[in-house]
Formats: sequence, structure tokens, C-alpha cells
Amino acid sequence: MARYTGPTVRLSRREGVNLLLKGSRRNDDKVAKRLQQIPGQHGKNRQRKTSDYGLQLREKQKLKRIYGLLEKQFRVFFARAAKKSGITGENLIQLLEKRLDNVVYRLMFGATRPETRQMVSHGLIFVNGRSVNIPSYSVSVGDVIKPRQKEATINRIKANLELVEDLQIPDWLALDRKTLEATVLREPTKADAALPVEESLIVELYSK
Repeated sequence: MARYTGPTVRLSRREGVNLLLKGSRRNDDKVAKRLQQIPGQHGKNRQRKTSDYGLQLREKQKLKRIYGLLEKQFRVFFARAAKKSGITGENLIQLLEKRLDNVVYRLMFGATRPETRQMVSHGLIFVNGRSVNIPSYSVSVGDVIKPRQKEATINRIKANLELVEDLQIPDWLALDRKTLEATVLREPTKADAALPVEESLIVELYSK
């Protein structure tokens, strides 16, 4: 499967916001300072006025990079969102949030989405008692998610959870930290995702 393998901090610097691609779920002053400069030799001197198209493009790039998708994959999700009833931009975020690799990330089983995507791809995550190795698999309300009962996997997940024990699991998910069994309680919303993205600009971009 094609994926981006370059420097991740560079992507956040290009967008000017912390896309949480490096492993820390917290914003700190050191990261914020680096984000003020666009990457590249002449980044300090780039102060161009951005066009409407440029603004729309940047919002799309943010969302793609947050979830680790390439253009073709992203277009598939947008097409699905456009076919659903409701607001297309919010539908898009909901579909992306329901990806299994993202759900495992939201449960804090891994530090980054690439890590949780690898966990899913390697068959380490079970949904309703069955191993699912498709990162884009869409979860449903009532689904029960558990890691494979393998010592190395369990220890790895518990270590990740200890690092973020002060952070809260999103309200649309429930996790028993002792058994590591999680349940999807309801559909996620735009507010649950809390993304630094204006999704309406993405809809405008694809509507041209």
C-alpha cells in the first residue's frame, strides 16, 4: 500500500499547525515555535498572500495528512461522504474517524496513526472476535474492539496507555483499561474529532 515515508514534522510546518504526526498528543512551545516557519531554505522569507484556491487546498492537505491518506484514497472517502444525507464536510470527518486505524489511535493503543495502522495491518486488532487487517475498515455502533492476546502486543499497548493516562478517550468510545476491551458507543461527530481543519473549504474545492 502506498504511503508517505518522508519527514513528518515537515508536513506540520507546511500547514502551520501541529498535525500530531510525531507521536506526542500534546502541543508544546517548542513545537509551536518550529511551526511558525515554512520548511525550505527560503521559508523565513515566504510571505505570499494565499488565494481562495490555495486556502481550500491547504485545508484538504491538512485533513489528508492527519489521517495519512493519499489523494486517491481521500477522493474515495469524499465521494462516500457526498452520497450520504447531511452535511458533506461533517460526513467526511465522520467516515475518516470511523476508520479502524483511527479508532485504535483514538483508544490510545498507539502513539501515532502510522503505528496503529501497522497494528491493524499485522492482524493485531480484533473486531467482534474476528481479526481485521484492513486499516480502512469502518466500525459500527456496538462493535467490540480488542487487541490480540499476545504478550508483546498487550505490553506495548499498556505502555502507550501509561504515557497518556491523564488524557481522555473520546466520548463516542468506551475502553476498559484492564481488559483492553473497547466498544463503539455512537457515531463520531465533527466536535469529537476536534480537528484544526475547516472542512467546508474542502467541499468547495471538490465542488468546482
